[in-house]
This record gives sequence, structure tokens and C-alpha cells, in this order.
Amino acid sequence: MSASVTVTIGPNPPPRLDKAVARDVPEEAALSRSRLAKLIAGGQVALNGAAVQDPRARVEEGDVLTITVPAAVEIDAQPEEIPLEIAHEDEDLIVVNKPAGMVVHPAPGTPSGTLVNALLHHFGGALSGIGGAKRPGIVHRIDKDTSGLLVVAKSDAAHHGLAEQFAAHTAQRRYLALCYGAPDAADPRLRGVRGTSWEGGDTLRITTHLARHKTDRQKQAVLFQGGRHAVTRAHLLQRLGMPPVAALIECRLETGRTHQIRVHMAHVGHGLIGDPVYGGNRKLSPKAVGDAGVEAVRAFPRQALHAATLGFEHPTSGEMMQFEAPLPDDMVGLLETLGGRLPGSPAR
Repeated sequence: MSASVTVTIGPNPPPRLDKAVARDVPEEAALSRSRLAKLIAGGQVALNGAAVQDPRARVEEGDVLTITVPAAVEIDAQPEEIPLEIAHEDEDLIVVNKPAGMVVHPAPGTPSGTLVNALLHHFGGALSGIGGAKRPGIVHRIDKDTSGLLVVAKSDAAHHGLAEQFAAHTAQRRYLALCYGAPDAADPRLRGVRGTSWEGGDTLRITTHLARHKTDRQKQAVLFQGGRHAVTRAHLLQRLGMPPVAALIECRLETGRTHQIRVHMAHVGHGLIGDPVYGGNRKLSPKAVGDAGVEAVRAFPRQALHAATLGFEHPTSGEMMQFEAPLPDDMVGLLETLGGRLPGSPAR
């Protein structure tokens, strides 16, 4: 069944209908600006009893808007019984540790076997509408071949609250990665790379814009004009090899653009091991990491990137939540073969 939301325009309203309703709609209605825009365009908003579809229609204090919110509809994706590693679940959201190799959302090339298919089965129909459809609320994504933590909303209210945090860059995201070379503040080459600076003496800050590559639409490219602002902070955790030819690094996202860590690390000359798009096919010296290390790097089948920490404010309770996902076995094996150790483990 559809639901009805009544909004009374308050004092000093913006002159446009869309801006006024976005300001005054009750928070508990959990209607985002984009959702309201679609409802206006669909003729589901009435101004003082008369349907209106012009988002620029003039409104005044005391005007009454009636918003008809249609019942959520089923989406095309089908539930599939796929195992999930769940870090947390409550009535508003679920936090999942996604394995490498799993696509987040169905697309023409991957209509099944995705995280959304798995979640639809897990929820068993117990979903309220997200943007008018019965679907999990995907707030952020990680690449198919990146492992780690994702939070997914189970209701429009949770989706709205989480999306605001990701848009404001207040959600905490920490990644672990294995890269070629070791980013070092003492490296004069790095100081000459445009868009880089050092914070605290040991954290590399990479600031650029990112946009789709002009000739390869599957890739992202670094720009300094146009595109979208992107900031990554990379901190060296362990040098690997003797002399160092690889490293375990920690990356924190200030923004969350497509392929951001992968593109930024390649931009500074420290592409991720196993990354088929940006990493480059580098050959390491057996003298530095041994024959086993050379073979492990050559055979590693994916970008060595893991979303290890996720933190956010619960959209309903306001509680600060933080989750950790241990480094997956394939990255542990690669790290140890290169002579490293798990973070927090004693030195050998």
C-alpha cells in the first residue's frame, strides 16, 4: 500500500517547491532530495490539494503539501543462497565482510552471484523500500576483487542517514594493501610528483581529481582540472624485501571515488601488487624476495587490497560503531612469502 506524508511549509521558505519540501519534510519520513525529486516529477506531490509536477513551483509559509509514497516494488534481482560473513546486523543495517571475487550489485555482465543477490536471500523479504524498491540499500561499494567491509541499509531511513555520512566524508574507512616499492618521505622522486605532500613526516597525502579515462571507459584517470576531488592518505607499515621492493601500506580515504586507492598509488609510482589495470606487471628481484616471493607476486590473481576497518554513526541510535576484518588468507600468504608479518604480530 502507498503511504501519505503531509508537510506544512514553515517560515521563510525557499521559493521553489523542491527546495522547500526538502527542508521541511519530517526526518522520520526518510525521503532524500533525489527521492523527493522523483515523486514530484511523477505527480505524487499535491500543493494545497492540487497535483504539481514543476519543482520550481512557488510555495509560501502555511502551504500544505501531500506526498504520496508508493509501496515498494520488487526488483529484478533474484535471491540466491550464497554464504555471507556477517560482522553485524540489526533491524536497520547489516555489515558484511565481502570476499574477493564477489561483485556488489547485479549488472549486465554479472546478473547473478552478487552481494545483492545474497542479501535478498538472507533478508527473506524482510526489507522496507529503499528509494521505492524492495532492495538492500547499497551506500558504498568496493571493487569485485577487493575484499573487506561494507555497510548496507535495510530501510530508507537508514540508507538516508548512512548516505549523508559517506557524502560528508565522516565515515571511517581504512584499507590494507601490498604495493610495489616502499613509499618513503626520504625519496626525492615522490616529492616531485604533482598532488603529493607529507603529513606528520610519514603519511603520504595524495590530492588530485579523478575522472573516466578518455580512451578506456573502464579506467579512471588522474586530473588536476575537471573530474571529482579525491584525497587518499597512505602510511607505510612494513618494507618488504632486502633491499625493499614492496611494502604493506595502510590507506585511509577522505573521499570515496571509483578505484581511488588503486589509481592514486599508481600515480605516485607504487601500484598495487596483482592489479591488472593500474599495477603494472613488474618483475621483482629474486635477490630481494627469493624465488618464492617472485612467484607469489607473479601469480597473485587480484589487486592486493582489503577494506579492513569501517566506522560510522548508527543512523538510528546515534551510537558510534567500528568494525575490523582481518587480512584474508591470500594476502596473508603473500605478505609472509615476501618476508612480512601480520600487523600487530611480534617481529621475528
